[in-house]
Amino acid sequence: MEKVSTDERVERMRHSASHVMAEAVLQLFPDARFGIGPAIEDGFYYDFELPRPLTPEDLPAIEQRMREIVASDVPLEHRTVSKDEARVLFANQPYKLELLDDLEEGAVSLYSQGGFNDLCRGPHVDSTGQIGAFKLTRIAGAYWRGDENRPMLQRVYGVAFETEAELEEHLARLAEAAKRDHRKLGRDLDLFSVHEEIGPGLVCWHPNGATVRQLIEDFWKDEHRRRGYGLVYTPHLGKLDQWKQSGHWEFYRENLYSPMDVDGQQYLIKPMNCLGHILIYKTKVRSYRELPVRMAELGTVYRYERGGLLYGLTRVRGFTQDDSHIFCR
Repeated sequence: MEKVSTDERVERMRHSASHVMAEAVLQLFPDARFGIGPAIEDGFYYDFELPRPLTPEDLPAIEQRMREIVASDVPLEHRTVSKDEARVLFANQPYKLELLDDLEEGAVSLYSQGGFNDLCRGPHVDSTGQIGAFKLTRIAGAYWRGDENRPMLQRVYGVAFETEAELEEHLARLAEAAKRDHRKLGRDLDLFSVHEEIGPGLVCWHPNGATVRQLIEDFWKDEHRRRGYGLVYTPHLGKLDQWKQSGHWEFYRENLYSPMDVDGQQYLIKPMNCLGHILIYKTKVRSYRELPVRMAELGTVYRYERGGLLYGLTRVRGFTQDDSHIFCR
C-alpha cells in the first residue's frame, strides 16, 4: 500500500471491513441483495435485503465468517469496467443496478475479493489481512436511499480499529454510554414516554421530566432577560401563505406537515418560530435608538421526520425550540 496518513489508513480499513461483511452475509444468505456500505466514524455499516429478519444472535455467525475472510488474506483488487459490464455482474442486484443508472460516467469502479464484487469507489486496503480489530454491534432498519416509500433494508453496524486494545477501549466506552442512554434513563427515572396511540416522535413529559424541563426553562428565561431579550409567544399554526413567502414551503416541503383547511383557507402547523418574531418586529416603525431589538421564545414546533430517523429525544416530530433573534435594522 502507498504511504498514507493514519486517518486515511483507518478509513480504508473500515471501508474494507464493510466490504468483507457483505461477502460474509452473501455466504450465509446466497439470495442477499445489497444496498450501500460506507465507512463511518469509528466503524462501518452495510444495508441488506435478506430472506428473513436478522436478530442479534446472527451477528456472531456473520462476524465469524468475516474473521475467516480476513485470515485468508485475500487481495482486494480495484478495477474499472463499463456500465454494461457492471450490469452483467450485478444482474441479480436491483439496488446496485439503480445506483448504476444514476451514475453519469461511462466507466464505474469495482472492488473484488475472490469471487465477490462490489460497486465502490474505495479506496481499500491491499488485502483482507490488513483489516485490524473489528466487531459487529447492532442491527437497524434503514429505508433504501432514506425514502420511506422505498423498501426497508436491514442495516448491520460494526466498529473497527487498528488494534485489539483500541477496540476494547471503544467497546468499554460504548458499554458505559449504554448505561447512560437517555432513553434508558427516561424509563428508569420516569422522565418521559412516547406512545403509539399519540404517534411516534411525540413526547409526553412525566412529572419528574416536567420538573427538569421547568428548571432548564427558568434558567433560560432568566439568562435571556439578563441579556436584554424580551420574551414572546407566537401561535402554533398560521396561514400557509407566510411559509410560501418565506421559502420554507418550497425548500423544506418534505419536512413539513400537510396543511389543514380552516374556514376555506390553508393553515400550517409551524415548523419554526422566526416568522412570528419578524411580524412582531414589523408592527411599528422603529427608531435606530431602539436597536438592537432582542426577542426570544421557547416555542413548540412540529416537523415531519421520517419514521426510520426518529430516536428518543434527539430526533422527534414535536419539540420546544430555543429561538432567539436580534434585529439590528
